[in-house]
Amino acid sequence: MLLLISPDSVDEALDCAKAAEHLDIVDVKKPDEGSLGANFPWVIREIREAIPADKPVSATVGDVPYKPGTVAQAALGAVVSGATYIKVGLYGCTTPEQAVDVMRGVVRAVKDYRPDALVVASGYADAHRIGCVNPLALPDIARRSGSDAAMLDTAVKDGTRLFDHVPPEVCAEFVRRAHEAGLLAALAGSVKAGDLAELTRIGTDIVGVRGAVCEGGDRDAGRIRPELVAAFRAEMDRHAREHAAAVSAAS
Repeated sequence: MLLLISPDSVDEALDCAKAAEHLDIVDVKKPDEGSLGANFPWVIREIREAIPADKPVSATVGDVPYKPGTVAQAALGAVVSGATYIKVGLYGCTTPEQAVDVMRGVVRAVKDYRPDALVVASGYADAHRIGCVNPLALPDIARRSGSDAAMLDTAVKDGTRLFDHVPPEVCAEFVRRAHEAGLLAALAGSVKAGDLAELTRIGTDIVGVRGAVCEGGDRDAGRIRPELVAAFRAEMDRHAREHAAAVSAAS
């Protein structure tokens, strides 16, 4: 399971760089513009320059409307700025067909520029609160559009969490469908260390966090701390070892 950390500034990215050995992906977003709010191209470039070259940068292009051309241009801007994971929050897509339309444009724009970049179709565990596509539709949307990964986050940051809206067994079905389609499965949404046992058990490929590695657990007022990143990774590794041992014992 890969650990994706989301700093909201270049300064926080420098703190991520101090904990680079404990994380796998640095994710650039702008939380005050939404769950998957897009940051400025120059911020993506500066963060790319601030972290070790062997750590990929992910960038969100926003909680996007159903405007395929606009979103494709935004996605191209993110990859040109140095991101190699391009995440699109399908906020304004009310049907799978709209979501596929948006993501096909993104895939073409990104892959024409950088074929090895990964495109992530992102939906929301609390989709029922904002009227967008059902979480379990995301793997098929990603498959049909040629994306590389399907992701769930939470749209409304009000203290509720991923598992409050999509219970572990439904997340397991999301992961299963993603894997059947040959996709990576990413899960986020106020994930805490206490969720790692379930996330490991269901085979999550990427777990995304922010608040869990911020001072006081506060994604808005707190700041990412290297020691909290290291502690979270240690918990991830512990659960991975325990799960592997349990699978081995069962076989």
